[in-house]
Amino acid sequence: MLKRLDSSEIVFKIIAYFFLTVFALFCLYPFVYSLSASLSGADAMERGKVILWPLQVQFEAFSAVFAERMFWVNYANTLFVTFYGTIFSVITTIMGAYTLSKRGLPFRTFLSFFIVFTMWFVAGFVPQYLNYLATKNFFNLFTNDNKWVVVVAMGMAAFNVVLLRNAFENVPKEIEEAAIVDGATESQLLRKVYLPMSKATIATITLFYAISRWNGYFWASVIVDNANQMPLQVFIRNRLSEILNGGEGAFKPPLGANYTAMSFVYAMVVVAIVPIIVVYPYIQKYFAKGVNMGGVKE
Repeated sequence: MLKRLDSSEIVFKIIAYFFLTVFALFCLYPFVYSLSASLSGADAMERGKVILWPLQVQFEAFSAVFAERMFWVNYANTLFVTFYGTIFSVITTIMGAYTLSKRGLPFRTFLSFFIVFTMWFVAGFVPQYLNYLATKNFFNLFTNDNKWVVVVAMGMAAFNVVLLRNAFENVPKEIEEAAIVDGATESQLLRKVYLPMSKATIATITLFYAISRWNGYFWASVIVDNANQMPLQVFIRNRLSEILNGGEGAFKPPLGANYTAMSFVYAMVVVAIVPIIVVYPYIQKYFAKGVNMGGVKE
């Protein structure tokens, strides 16, 4: 039987849905504009006529992006950093969260507080830079590939550790005790009890890490100094800076082309965001469930 809403609840829902819709449109607009700008002709872009829909539609900007070798080299670097970085961060987060979920762990309260404290107080730029520099010097002993520095030095996020720890703590202790009686080791407990019962939260933190790695720009631009090893975001930002500053070697469309340099940049942005758009719907269904499981402690 449907519950009848009173007038105050109806007004609240109308206002809430209105602001939610407006917020969603504000979030969607940058992507819509990027797509429109990448498809609009040179005259429309130069005159600033493009606001929402593409004008004088052309696909030359995308053709130029597909023909740009360095774009795909840096695209591969981003895929590398995202894939291995996400795996590394998820594994270290699982190890840390599982350890902290054990009530018999010595100094458990202190360690938990120490991790949560980093969420309240950020040490600043210098300690993070020294961390990256130390990691870079270590990897330079074995390889000159600085992509591994970006993979390892980012480590894990305190928020994700706490989220997964809470999910592990919500696993019924009776199931763990039954597994121990059957002779399960700590490794088997983690693999066959805790991980299967926390799939939603693990999928959630995997999404968090993947998006963070894919969008990572600042530290990659600071640490990676080889153009062939830079992630895609650094490449796009450098191209944009060259175009805006008119530096030597800045990208310029060939004579007679019906697109501008900015359309070229927007086309790169659109192509760069495609993997996240493709992957997100498959993981989104776990998002609300995963946050609820990890964010609420019984």
